Amino acid sequence: MRILVVKTTSLGDLVHMLPALTEAATALPGLRADWVAEEGFAAVPALHPAVDRVIPVALRRWRKSPLSGAVRRQWGEFITSLRSENYDLVLDSQGLLKSALLAVLAHGPRAGLDFASAREPLASLVYRYRYSVRPELHAITRNRLLTAQALGYAMAAEAAFSYGVVPLAAGALALPDRFVLALHGTARPEKEYPEAAWRELIGRVTATGMPVLLPWGNEREQARAERLAAASPGARVLPRLNLAAMTAVLGRASVVAGVDTGLMHLAAAFRKPGIGLYPATPPARFGAWSEPGAPVIENLADADDLAPLKLAEKLEKLLVQRV
Repeated sequence: MRILVVKTTSLGDLVHMLPALTEAATALPGLRADWVAEEGFAAVPALHPAVDRVIPVALRRWRKSPLSGAVRRQWGEFITSLRSENYDLVLDSQGLLKSALLAVLAHGPRAGLDFASAREPLASLVYRYRYSVRPELHAITRNRLLTAQALGYAMAAEAAFSYGVVPLAAGALALPDRFVLALHGTARPEKEYPEAAWRELIGRVTATGMPVLLPWGNEREQARAERLAAASPGARVLPRLNLAAMTAVLGRASVVAGVDTGLMHLAAAFRKPGIGLYPATPPARFGAWSEPGAPVIENLADADDLAPLKLAEKLEKLLVQRV
């Protein structure tokens, strides 16, 4: 059986789809998948052993100049690639109008969330098969329930899941043997952990002799990373990395500390121990989930738990366990 998964953005959403595909491949031996993903996130589905082909789409980039010759040519190339296969099922697990449009363009019967379950209900009108999934569930469970219904098997227990991926090799980037990776950047400012608190936390960790590495994805994050590194000699700002290179850094990290960001969910997929900082979003719904038997990422939202001293103590314990 060959299916097409349509889940284009964002990073965390793609990571949350991985356990559904792992379970589907276990329930249906021989199942193979292609996956439509935004070009900047294509490295995530490429990690999964059940994915034969990632079909990159560039809607975010194309909408800036939709009528240019280059965009029209690239759109045509995308359509050709998308329609080169006849699928047994086209599964839109995103439930947005843009993802529904992409599903319509592919060859195969379409399935997705029903009107009451989709994030953009009108998207459901283009599916042949529509399924109900409660919106308050964690995204991993929602994806697993949708996929199980669409492919005709029973989802296993909510706690019994596997991302099914391993990180890429580190490549040419020189990294310390052991380090804490501090994921300080997030798309929404209200999700951020205060910079002063980061500065204190990083200072406490580096004072023990443990390096802290600081990635960044835009100029604002770069400036913050440089300020944090300037305040703590044991901290280091990484060069700007694409997602594939960042997965390799995550794979080498001893412990990860980070805010509500897609990279934190990818750390969980790579079975990394760590601490999730959730000053604004409920971790019960948005927290990073560690699979059974993996080192745990502890998601914290209470103001007292988010105090830098307490976080430094927790990180130190995790580091001792990882020796």
